[in-house]
Amino acid sequence: MQNEVYEMIEEQLPSIRRYAHALERNPHAAEDLIQDCVERALSRQEQFQPGTNLRTWMFTIMHNLQCDRKRKDVRRGVHVPLEEWSDGASTNGDQLGSLEMRDFRRAFAKLDARDQQIMILIGMEGMAYEEAAEVLEIKVGTVKSRLFRARERLREIQTQAAAPKMRRRREQSAQNAVHAM
Repeated sequence: MQNEVYEMIEEQLPSIRRYAHALERNPHAAEDLIQDCVERALSRQEQFQPGTNLRTWMFTIMHNLQCDRKRKDVRRGVHVPLEEWSDGASTNGDQLGSLEMRDFRRAFAKLDARDQQIMILIGMEGMAYEEAAEVLEIKVGTVKSRLFRARERLREIQTQAAAPKMRRRREQSAQNAVHAM
């Protein structure tokens, strides 16, 4: 029986790993979150009810661990890892793709944690609304409305970020036209 539980948990590791890396920008913190989640699942496996969704149970464990960590971080203060601080120091050969991804990450980071979580669970993990509702311990209707509002906020943030760039391009084009005369 215990080997079955180990195997079932092992099957969920890719999903757990993706979710942890989406929640934590720091890869080391994400790995710590994965380890804590698996450790808690194994140490409390008797609390898992056979016939229910193991993936949802483990996502709930990770969600609760992440909430605990965020509360602890608020008390401790902001910590910016060196890797994140120096992200803009160089660019890859695919600048356009890198810039688009950077802009998306910046916009996504401006969303509150609740919006980020719902978008990760539904958009990245491909969970059904019912599964996400179970993980977050909220109603399905609340999941749908939060997802709608999160998408709207993300669109609004991206639009606001793009507006100054468009204005600068128009101004630059106008200046080039004047100099060409």
